[in-house]
Amino acid sequence: MALVKDMWRVGMVRAPLKDLLPAGALAQHEVIWLPDPGSLRFFADPFGVWRDGRLYVFVEIYDYRDRVGAIEVLTYDQDLDLLDRQPALKEPWHLSYPFLIETGGETYMLPEAHRSGKLTLYRADDFPTRWTPVQTIDLDQVAIDATPLFHDGLWWLFYTPATTRAAKVGALHVAFAESITGPWTPHPGNPVRLDPSSARPGGTPVVVDGAIVLPVQDCRKTYGGAIRPLTITVLTPDRFEAQAGEAITAPAGFGRHVAGFHTLSAAGPVTLIDAKRLVVSPASLALDVQREWRKRARRS
Repeated sequence: MALVKDMWRVGMVRAPLKDLLPAGALAQHEVIWLPDPGSLRFFADPFGVWRDGRLYVFVEIYDYRDRVGAIEVLTYDQDLDLLDRQPALKEPWHLSYPFLIETGGETYMLPEAHRSGKLTLYRADDFPTRWTPVQTIDLDQVAIDATPLFHDGLWWLFYTPATTRAAKVGALHVAFAESITGPWTPHPGNPVRLDPSSARPGGTPVVVDGAIVLPVQDCRKTYGGAIRPLTITVLTPDRFEAQAGEAITAPAGFGRHVAGFHTLSAAGPVTLIDAKRLVVSPASLALDVQREWRKRARRS
């Protein structure tokens, strides 16, 4: 329980992701912010895909009243004017980080769902609002913020394990497979990186000058405090080498949303981001207290 709550906000930048990686680059671009979803709610973890001249932005929608995230989709035209907003995926457990994959003529979503005890791959049966689970991805640990990439003839998956609080933000794991549906083989070097400043994935991997650049979160001071570009110089089934770049923080132009920055997500000529502010919320704290009393009453 806490009086101060994280409140995230999602935005769109008219620039490809690689252009935002240099220090200070983000501050040079205008941000088009998604609408505020209302009191005690926020959008976070944006991922997007273009279809027929429209940008579909999938986000986590979180409400402090029930504390169970779900996935919504907001549709924008080529001018980035909002056309529609709809629920996309809801489960009894928390969902976030709705990573999108297009391969083999299909569109898949791989949302973070570690509270379900597994990592589930969904296929779009009626894009963008009807998704069917098609595969449970078995790994060495239940994955958090699983981030796939097809590179050099293999699918690679970057994630942190849902074990300890430290591992969730500081232990990077890797797995590989010949197909997005698996079977997946955990990398023998796992965890391939132990560093709370540059381990937990935070967006879309891109290839820059022949090297994979994976956005990762810097969680040393706070969860999702900043993004660092992790340049992976060696990635094979038995080797991994990488170097983290300078932290990308929320620029002053973000106004109140400068307390954190934890997603860089590529959507062609547009990059999706999120940033957070800290809010003192007695109402949310009161909900936490009520929830805790109900738990204790059920146990007694």
